[in-house]
Amino acid sequence: MALLQRIIRSLQLARASRPVRNKRPACWPAAAVGAHDAGLETCSTSRTGRKARARNTLLLLLLLPFLSFAQKAADRPAYRLFTSAGKPVSYGKLLKALTGAEVILFGEQHNDPIAHWLELQVAQDLADAKKDKLVLAAEMFERDVQPTLAAHVASCDSVTDQTLAERARPWPNYATDYRPLVELARARHLRFVGTNAPRPLARQVAKEGAASLSTLPAAQQAELMPLPLTVDPQRPAYTKMRAMFGGDNAHGGGGPGLDNMIAAQALKDATMAHFIATGRLAGETLLHFNGSFHSDDHSGICEYLLQEAPGTRLLTISTVSQESLEKLSAENRGKADYILVVPVDMTKTY
Repeated sequence: MALLQRIIRSLQLARASRPVRNKRPACWPAAAVGAHDAGLETCSTSRTGRKARARNTLLLLLLLPFLSFAQKAADRPAYRLFTSAGKPVSYGKLLKALTGAEVILFGEQHNDPIAHWLELQVAQDLADAKKDKLVLAAEMFERDVQPTLAAHVASCDSVTDQTLAERARPWPNYATDYRPLVELARARHLRFVGTNAPRPLARQVAKEGAASLSTLPAAQQAELMPLPLTVDPQRPAYTKMRAMFGGDNAHGGGGPGLDNMIAAQALKDATMAHFIATGRLAGETLLHFNGSFHSDDHSGICEYLLQEAPGTRLLTISTVSQESLEKLSAENRGKADYILVVPVDMTKTY
C-alpha cells in the first residue's frame, strides 16, 4: 500500500507541474515570438513529465493485481460472528445481547481452539459486567463429581489440581480447554456447576433403555433430572441423530438399539437442562458450555429447559466450520441465535 501511495503522489506532482499549453498566433509581433520560443525549454520539460506519468501509470497497472492479492491475503480472520439469519455481528453487540440473558448455551466443537478461546473471552467479559451475578456451568463435569468441583473452585486446600484430576474425571483436553474457565471461576469467586448425567448411567440407558433408571437408588436418581425420562423422538436433535445412524424418522426406524441411544442422549440433555434451571438464582446469568449438538436448532437442552422453566431468557451460540467466512452458509442459518464460524482448516486441540 505504501508503494501505491507513492505512485499516486508522483502522478499528482507530475500533473501539478504540467504547463498550460497555448498555440502561438501567426500575428504575434517579433518580440512576442521570441518570448514564446524561449518557452520551448518548458515544453521539453513537459515531455519529460509526460514520460514519467506514462511510466508510473504502466507501473500502477502492472502492480494492481499484486496489490489486490496482498490486500486479500492480509485479511485472514480466524472467526466471524453472525446472527441466526446470517447477518454479520460484532463481538461487542454479541456481548451486549448476552449480558441481558438469563441462560446462555455456548455450543462448541470440542476440539476447536477458537471456540475455547472465545468461551474464555465471553466468560471474562460477562464476569466484568455481571460481577458475582454470573454462574459458569458445563457438560464436561458430571453430577456425581459436583462436590469435588465445587470444593476446588472454592479453593479448598484439600482439593488441589491433582485431586480434581483424580476424582472429577476431567476430559482429556481439560488442561488446555477447560481449566482456564475453572481458574477464572476460582479467581472471580464464581460458582461452577457440573450439569451432565454420570457416564455409567448414560451407558446403562444406551444398553437397557430409560425404564431401567426406575430401579436406581435414590442417591443416584438425585444425580439426574426428575424421573421418569420422557423422550420425544420427533424433536430436531433426535431426528438428526436417527438419520445420522441410518434410521427412518418417519417410522422410528433403527430398532430398539437406536431408540436406547437416543434415550441416552435425551437423558444427558434433560439432566443438563434440569441443573441449569436449578443452578441459577434470581438475577443471575448462567453461562453453560456444551457440544453444539446439544443445543443446535434450539432443541435438546433448550426444549427440556423451557419445559421446566418456561419464560427463561435463553440465548444460544453454535460453532460451525466453513470454507469461507465471508457469509453464513444456508445450512448453518437458524442453528442458534448467534453462530461462530471458524475455518475448516483451523488446527484442533486433539
